[in-house]
Amino acid sequence: MRERTESTAITIDNVLPTKVDPSSLRFESNMRALADLVAQVRNEEEAIREGGGSKAIDNQHAKSRLTARERIQLLADPGSFFELGLYAAHKMYEEWGGAPAAGVITGLARIQTRMVMLIVNDATVKAGAFFPMTAKKVIRAQNIAIENRIPTIYLVDSAGVFLPLQEDVFPDTDDFGRVFRNNAVMSALGIPQIAAIMGMCVAGGGYLPVMCDHVLMTDGSGLFLAGPALVQAAIGQKVSAEELGGAAMHSAISGTVDFREPNDEACINRIRSLIEKWGYRRQSLWDRKKPVDPAMPAEEIYGAYDASPARPYDMKEILARIVDESRFDEYKPEYGKTLICGYARIGGFAVGIVANQKLHAHQTDHEGHKRVEFGGVIYTESAEKAARFIMDCNQNLIPLVFFHDVNGFMVGRDAEWSGIIKAGAKMVNAVSNSVVPKIAVIVGGSFGAGHYAMCGKAFDPRFVFAWPTAKYAVMSGDAAAGTLVEIKVKQLERSGKKLSDEERKELFDSTKKTYEEQTDPRYGAARLWIDKIIDPMETRQAITQALEAASLNPDVAEFKVGVLQT
Repeated sequence: MRERTESTAITIDNVLPTKVDPSSLRFESNMRALADLVAQVRNEEEAIREGGGSKAIDNQHAKSRLTARERIQLLADPGSFFELGLYAAHKMYEEWGGAPAAGVITGLARIQTRMVMLIVNDATVKAGAFFPMTAKKVIRAQNIAIENRIPTIYLVDSAGVFLPLQEDVFPDTDDFGRVFRNNAVMSALGIPQIAAIMGMCVAGGGYLPVMCDHVLMTDGSGLFLAGPALVQAAIGQKVSAEELGGAAMHSAISGTVDFREPNDEACINRIRSLIEKWGYRRQSLWDRKKPVDPAMPAEEIYGAYDASPARPYDMKEILARIVDESRFDEYKPEYGKTLICGYARIGGFAVGIVANQKLHAHQTDHEGHKRVEFGGVIYTESAEKAARFIMDCNQNLIPLVFFHDVNGFMVGRDAEWSGIIKAGAKMVNAVSNSVVPKIAVIVGGSFGAGHYAMCGKAFDPRFVFAWPTAKYAVMSGDAAAGTLVEIKVKQLERSGKKLSDEERKELFDSTKKTYEEQTDPRYGAARLWIDKIIDPMETRQAITQALEAASLNPDVAEFKVGVLQT
């Protein structure tokens, strides 16, 4: 065991009940299974990054335009692009030929060392048209920028709304119009925005660049509320696209464009030049020191994690390979053991960690009765501990990181008598009203009300990351399939039909298959419930990126909780 180097902190391996053995068969089996899953995700991601395919890429080049990803490569500092929402619209809109990455690329990057949010239309996907998920993805990127005060760069190359699906793009609060509303709100908040028109920008989409601080436009691009064909149909006027809304016209006559550039490369160089001259905002409130790598190798996460519900693993072994120096000040380690709470640093940032512990634990209740508590389940004591810890982090301005592998809250007579609903409500209240940055990492299961209490998407985490092993649903596949099958069987029996054991099993298997497809993290990421599916080995880097983004916003509201049931 490692010796303590400070009286105020202990190393994680000093508090572990056991140590993982990298030479064990279980470790090797876990490592192979997780490595295979990560490889599968990476291969899918490479296919998504091809956008509309080679023919569409050739068409873009034939117009003397770069593709969206080529533009990002030139614009961002080398190696700095951290893509978000890559899986958006995955396996959706297949009747229309699909929309890889929802036809728009978003993510954090650095330009001249400054962190920015990039929102870049991919014209190889249906000419950059907006599908319903395209609008939602742009809005999600804008919301991240608003929460964290991140300067935002738009590279516009879009044919506008995808008309066959206009009813799901046009009218609602999270549809196309919200993009322009956000432009205005971001401007009022002092968040810098630059838009470069590098292709088509038509109809309502024309408002986006004009509502930004700077508008750039390349020769050969078009900016107009109605294109030549629509103008002729509406008012009978014949006019060329260049005369109607070309770069020369908007630069010299309408005065809409601040910078007219001959091509993509010159436009990107101009953006970099403008950003290089920006001033600096107020300093972050979040404490950061020089990062120190974990004492334990990140690749051992593959073997330390076990996805099998029948074989619990120690979450502290995971944390030991993520936090700086593998050091962790555990809060109330002997109480409410199915939730781990404590203080650490990740990437140099001070953080409070709330993590589900998957090991079973022995607990003594208030009457002196001993019981075994199941790992991954939130009990009354663990919920109360977490609520108090979350409030302490808000009191002391410490960002929160939640690691999910939760089956839900404990049920049954003993749990109800112990006040599980009151304790859970306290935890939900503390999470809901938390004012420090919150980051969620879904490691394994994230089921039911446990998902909510662990700062699920509905509770405004700044970022939601998921491992490929994540499961995201009301309940697990087995439990859900069993429940749904029983309901179906009773319906059939009421109509006079009785299922054989073989028919019952077939119904169970098909129901479970459908349900488990919907719990897969790729299903959630396609719908933007998850911002990024990450390699477990990159968890530390992803959290650090999120904390660096959060550090751009120094404004913190006063922390208040409402009524807490006692």
